[in-house]
Amino acid sequence: MAGHSKWKNIRIRKGKQDAIRGKMFTKLSREIIVAARSGGGDPGMNPRLRVAIEKAKEASVPRENIERAIKRGTGEIEGAAYEEIVYEGYGPGGSALILECYSENRNRTVSEVRHAFNKNGGNMAENGSVSWQFKHVGQIQLAKDGIDEDELTLAALEAGAEDVQAEEEGFTVLTSREDLHKVNDALIAAGYKPAEVALTYLATNKANPSMDDMRRLLKLMDALDELDDVQETYVNVDIPEELYDED
Repeated sequence: MAGHSKWKNIRIRKGKQDAIRGKMFTKLSREIIVAARSGGGDPGMNPRLRVAIEKAKEASVPRENIERAIKRGTGEIEGAAYEEIVYEGYGPGGSALILECYSENRNRTVSEVRHAFNKNGGNMAENGSVSWQFKHVGQIQLAKDGIDEDELTLAALEAGAEDVQAEEEGFTVLTSREDLHKVNDALIAAGYKPAEVALTYLATNKANPSMDDMRRLLKLMDALDELDDVQETYVNVDIPEELYDED
């Protein structure tokens, strides 16, 4: 069941600001807060929280930061009550974008997002006008590390996965949103070690902008990345790697 999606899928690279340690810690902590708020503070009973904690540990977020974020999510200590918001928009060359945001101030967030779109050749769109071009799925990525494709595919499909895609850097297991953590737990039990587990948006209708429009799209994505409330950004364009390296 080899597929043709890229290893990084349609998730855009982390923007320049995400390379800054503090900003990365903030985003990871917000994910923990939101996960704990939605499913409780016990990672053993909350798969989303467990994944969020694992990501934070891999990024060397201090243990006390993780524990504080969990307590903020469960209400044990005071802190901002983050709301999950999804925005949609259009970029240069007919590109479509979906943004996942965590915000404690919806008015501020939508204002900042709209400004970034307007300043960089895009515009926000009504909910539903862009999302039809994407499919919201679960995604589990595994590095090759000697994995046998047939054995992985069999294990994943038996666990309830929808597809397994083999790519140059590794494997991508796709699931329904509801089955993501069930499939992930089954793969771990079978001895596999996922590199990344997340809900993601797969583009089902790809745009094909010109190279100049892709450059403008990258500037828009950088501007969105720099916003504190933007957690993840997805786009329906396969951007050539060489454009990422341009100044």
